[in-house]
Amino acid sequence: MFTRKAFRQSFALASTALLLASSATAGVGHGRAKTRVAASGVAARGATPARYRIDAARSKFVVRAFSGGPLWFKGHDHLIAVRDFAGEVAFDPASSVGASVVLRVVADSLAETRDVFTEQQKQIINRELREIVIQPDKYPEITFRSTAVAVGMEKGVFKARIDGDLTLHGVTRRVRIPAEVSVSAGDLRARGEFTIDRGDFNVRATSAFHGMVRVRDKLKFTFDIAARQM
Repeated sequence: MFTRKAFRQSFALASTALLLASSATAGVGHGRAKTRVAASGVAARGATPARYRIDAARSKFVVRAFSGGPLWFKGHDHLIAVRDFAGEVAFDPASSVGASVVLRVVADSLAETRDVFTEQQKQIINRELREIVIQPDKYPEITFRSTAVAVGMEKGVFKARIDGDLTLHGVTRRVRIPAEVSVSAGDLRARGEFTIDRGDFNVRATSAFHGMVRVRDKLKFTFDIAARQM
């Protein structure tokens, strides 16, 4: 006969089994949830930004040396074009993680471009750029390599703050370069400007005609860099 006591024991056993089954199922589900989160974390860490190769033919890179004296060439500032350079950019609009910039400039490619100078004057300036200022035989490359990149959005435009090591005339200094960045259909564009003190890099001022040309210590770099996705 199925007594009341037996019924209570059977009910207790059934309830315990049900609770154990429910706990096991919940544990499996929780474990799966943790697995999904972990997988998502791995995917995020493993994501890499797109890489772009700088296209010098579609870019502009100019150094402005401000005149410090009116005694020669009517005291005009110098606009020195950087004609030969290359490099790579890594950039992801969704995150600054992994973003980087590497730029290499052929030092002998710098040349005066201002129309206010005659061709003869430009030849003098360019010769002294090579022999006195840049000295490409000793220092053939000018390089920049980023160490940290921060990117934010402001009024629909990507604003980048690029910290890195600039090597010029054999001297390496840490500089910060602000830039506006846009990305469209596999193309990247970066525009901005920054200044350095030439004295920090042991760069002499040109002294054409026995010091009659004088420039100030500040050099202003202006760039409009185009790059194509690799």
